[in-house]
Amino acid sequence: MRQAAAVRRRITLSVIMPVFNEQETVGEAVSRVLQQSCVDQLIVVDDGSTDETGRILAGIVDDRVRVLRNPINRGKGAAIRTAIPYARCEAVLVQDADLEYDPADIESLLRPIQNDLADVVYGSRFVSGESRRVLLYWHSLGNRILTTLTNMVADINLTDMETCYKVFRTPLLQSLDLRENRFGFEPEVTLKVAKARARIYEVGISYSGRTYAEGKKINWKDGVSALRCIVRYGVAR
Repeated sequence: MRQAAAVRRRITLSVIMPVFNEQETVGEAVSRVLQQSCVDQLIVVDDGSTDETGRILAGIVDDRVRVLRNPINRGKGAAIRTAIPYARCEAVLVQDADLEYDPADIESLLRPIQNDLADVVYGSRFVSGESRRVLLYWHSLGNRILTTLTNMVADINLTDMETCYKVFRTPLLQSLDLRENRFGFEPEVTLKVAKARARIYEVGISYSGRTYAEGKKINWKDGVSALRCIVRYGVAR
């Protein structure tokens, strides 16, 4: 009965899309996000791109889209922080521009918030019955180790802490003191929403990962940084 009552009111959704040198995919990524009926606002942050990304973004004509730019490349976390103050909807979702994550999953990710069951929703690549590309064993193992360590520190049971697809109630996200510039955003925000006692849900998603030759940017240094973040924002506090 609670769920049935909750879905009577539509939740508005802002999407934050950090972008760095994604000229091959950014146009399609923007188009596919805007095709989702639940998307009310798309904030694209060009994080110092040096390819044709800026030109492509300049050609977008849609009232729902706001394009921001960091003059130099500072990293995913910094790009997300640039966008957060501009989010005007009730919920915020993070969407990468590389199309490893399918915007068709956005509606299902929003549903636990729509039903007033969650404050934060993670899209898990490891609990899904959907298709996913098979590659990069060591990257996957590192992800699982970092997820396990985060779970131990925060006393939660996520299966995919490093997932891009995260949805937040906007006031919660805007209340967090976020500091990490690169991919350390993932463990930092996870530990901080857990500390805030937010209701966290997971939803299975599809995944089409890229190889490094195809443009994947996260590397082993980001794994070391994630360990540092777990200590800094979890163990040390």
